Amino acid sequence: MPHNVSRRSFLASGTAAGALAALKVRPPFPPAVSFPSPSIAETAVADKVSWKVQPFPMSQVRLRDTLFKNAMEINRQYLHKLPNDRLLYSFRTTAGLPSNASPFGGWEAPDCELRGHFNGGHYLSACALTYSSTGDQELKEKADALVSELAGCQKKIGTGYLGAYPANFYDRLRDGGRVWAPFYTYHKIMAGHLDMYLHCGNAEALDTAEKMAKWTGTFVDPLTDEHMQRVLRVEHGGMLEVLSNLYAVTGKEEYLHWARRFDHKAIFDPLAADHDELSGKHANTNIPKITGAVRGYELTGDQRYKDIAENFWNIITTQHAYCTGGTSGDGEYWHEAGKISEQLTPIAQECCCSYNMMKLTRHLYGLSADPAKMDYYERVLYNVRLGTQDPDGMVMYFVSIATREYRTFGTPFDSFLCCTGTGVEEFAKTQDSIYFHDARDMYINLFVASDVSWPEKGLKLTQSTDFPEKDRTTLTISVKRPVDMALRVRIPYWAENGVFIAVNAAPLKIAAKAGTYASIERRWNNGDKVEVKLPMSLHADAAPDDSHVRAMMYGPLVLAANMGNAGLRDEMIYGPQGPRELKKGEKPAPPLPAKADASNPLAWIEPVPGKALEFRTVGQEQNHSLVPFYKIFKDRYSIYWKVDA
Repeated sequence: MPHNVSRRSFLASGTAAGALAALKVRPPFPPAVSFPSPSIAETAVADKVSWKVQPFPMSQVRLRDTLFKNAMEINRQYLHKLPNDRLLYSFRTTAGLPSNASPFGGWEAPDCELRGHFNGGHYLSACALTYSSTGDQELKEKADALVSELAGCQKKIGTGYLGAYPANFYDRLRDGGRVWAPFYTYHKIMAGHLDMYLHCGNAEALDTAEKMAKWTGTFVDPLTDEHMQRVLRVEHGGMLEVLSNLYAVTGKEEYLHWARRFDHKAIFDPLAADHDELSGKHANTNIPKITGAVRGYELTGDQRYKDIAENFWNIITTQHAYCTGGTSGDGEYWHEAGKISEQLTPIAQECCCSYNMMKLTRHLYGLSADPAKMDYYERVLYNVRLGTQDPDGMVMYFVSIATREYRTFGTPFDSFLCCTGTGVEEFAKTQDSIYFHDARDMYINLFVASDVSWPEKGLKLTQSTDFPEKDRTTLTISVKRPVDMALRVRIPYWAENGVFIAVNAAPLKIAAKAGTYASIERRWNNGDKVEVKLPMSLHADAAPDDSHVRAMMYGPLVLAANMGNAGLRDEMIYGPQGPRELKKGEKPAPPLPAKADASNPLAWIEPVPGKALEFRTVGQEQNHSLVPFYKIFKDRYSIYWKVDA
């Protein structure tokens, strides 16, 4: 699809058909009538600390027509467009095998030291997740074939090592030489193979991952703890997490032992003591370590791991997050605690950070069933992730937070940035956190049009909603026989003006405050219908270091002033690097000025009559229109205001 297509009109159409025709790939995968269940592997080791609530497998959840389903379909088409022989190029040449393919560019170019992170890692994860999400058998077969080819590369090398660059990169790492994050890439490749096993039942992928793990053992075993800690100064992604997951799947203790060699004391020790020493540290280098820590807690019961994860989450969400929930300040680094107003920069909110914070939050929510965790998850989902994909499936690196900024995107075959990888994973798995359950009850966490099947209860729930365009959702129950349970509906922090709930048109009196669950306990019969209205209202999100610097929100949605597209050119929006190189060195403009009554700071913004989710400022020297941030695609925008209150 040409880049000049309006994303707003594309999404508003309610269908990706136009994009599919332009891509000339294949028709949309038909909506599931039944729920296909891929061969999901059972773990060999039970967690010592189980989640209080479990997500429904993605194969039991199907999205209905929604912004998220459109995004998933665009993403699925992009995955189909990437030829296996090009994905394999650097793996084959590294293994000494011939290749007539043209290599990709960007971070998968033959001279980039991160090559392989997308082609053999993120790509496999995204395909596996898409198979669970849609049942796309053709994509699964494409990924299965890629797994077999990669196994052939591993066999040719002969040591268990698998990579798109030579193993001598790790000699440089061990010896303190200059090298760009080899274990970061290694983790992605292992995780991609493990996902192919877990979601697609591919035993060959598990065998490849195990051989990779054993090669890791040959690297870390000779190193003293002191030497290993020096190695860990270089970004190593989720090695702690993936080795822990491999232990869970296989029960082999050596994988857990090697996982714990990746405990990074310089990061973990202060967090265990609840000290914020994150200023000046690269954000996305460290968030995956914390997910590894919480996974360690689940598997071992080690309380220190839980303290690290909980303390980190609290520090980030209160001191290092913007109004959107996104984190990482100028140039991908964390700023001084709370100094949000000083970090409204063009190069902020790396998308990988949002992906990883959502992943961590999901673990902490599962352990606690705390609705506040899902409040944060929802905030990031709508204000950072939604809107970072264009109609061709291109995704963003940074979500700029500066005044009069604009969105930028990569290109199909010459980017493959870290955020390209997490992007194709993100848009493959929206449905993984909509619904959770315990032994008896179902939890509705996100208001996304979808179906969920609970075969053990003979129950299917359909959620019909136009949220956030409309502040309501309807839940319809289909059962073969009556079922006793509670539907627990999340009442978000922003729903402070009262919630209306009716069952079969009869209003309920439920004392459920914002930030809790409304528990609807009854015997459910076929056709029962629950209507939920969650009134949204305007509210401000102030920077923790300056209450005059504020973003305006409506319900969970950050509102952005549409500043028009004057001066924007296509090459400013699209390029191999995002095009982030154009924004380096830019000095951010100050937040937009706003005059408001100190006693009523919301009086300067009002809804536009008859227009859903459209607002405007009033009484200002220059007035602006405001819409949800995710709706602004090819215009400049401003999010933060300097309120003279």
